[in-house]
Amino acid sequence: MSAHPRPDADLRATALDTLCLADPQTKVHATHALWQAWLGLPPGDAGVQAVAPCARFTPPAAGVLPGRPPQPALVPPMDVPQRSPFTPEGLAALLHAVCHIEFNAINLALDAVWRFADMPLDFYTDWLRVADEEATHFGLLRSHLQSLGHDYGDFPAHDGLWEMCVKTQHDVTARMALVPRTLEARGLDATPLIQARLRKVGTPAALRAVEILDVILRDEIGHVAVGNRWYGWLCEQQGLEPVAHYRHLARLHAAPRLRPPFNDAARRAAGFSQAELDDLLSV
Repeated sequence: MSAHPRPDADLRATALDTLCLADPQTKVHATHALWQAWLGLPPGDAGVQAVAPCARFTPPAAGVLPGRPPQPALVPPMDVPQRSPFTPEGLAALLHAVCHIEFNAINLALDAVWRFADMPLDFYTDWLRVADEEATHFGLLRSHLQSLGHDYGDFPAHDGLWEMCVKTQHDVTARMALVPRTLEARGLDATPLIQARLRKVGTPAALRAVEILDVILRDEIGHVAVGNRWYGWLCEQQGLEPVAHYRHLARLHAAPRLRPPFNDAARRAAGFSQAELDDLLSV
């Protein structure tokens, strides 16, 4: 597909097309273009027609979704080698791991846009904005990785984020609960710890990574907040108690057990209630 959506194209369908793109740079450009097209929607009925919230789309053939390059090799999480960031190779591997998360995050946001019909228009606006910001994060990390003589695809990675996306493909409430509010929220907890290690490394490359992670952490608070907003809205629509239903969904879909330390300040900024924070250790 073109990196510039046609003015008359349904933008949820274009999100699916963008999700299917395999080349990372093409996907980044197309995601940015899609967000700009969304921002340019006319008001009123014409804008609604360009979005088509009620439309259902046929998923592509198996193996096409999501589009991704041949590398990195995807391996079980336990098989991803652990390297020290105090070596040049280890620092590159750490950056690559975060870069892979951000590439997957583009896919997760685009998938929410095309897959889940009959949601309010703000739902699609929120997730396209998230996709646009994740594409920016990926670009920052990839450029820094390239400055170190490496590129995205040079190290093995795992597919845990997308696997949860598949598990929750038929339930938008489960998707909101277990992807942004669980897997992505783990980044709120982990990022300050990673930054602390990088500050100890102290090299210009490590300190530049700290700066990039500052941008990512700021934006990710907003992304987790989007998940919290729509999880809460969906629970209200269905008469569900959010904390109890979250426990049910976490068990049903075998969500990973969350372990402390938790970044309570960032989680509160992202919209977690005190009851939800108190419940973290019991899930």
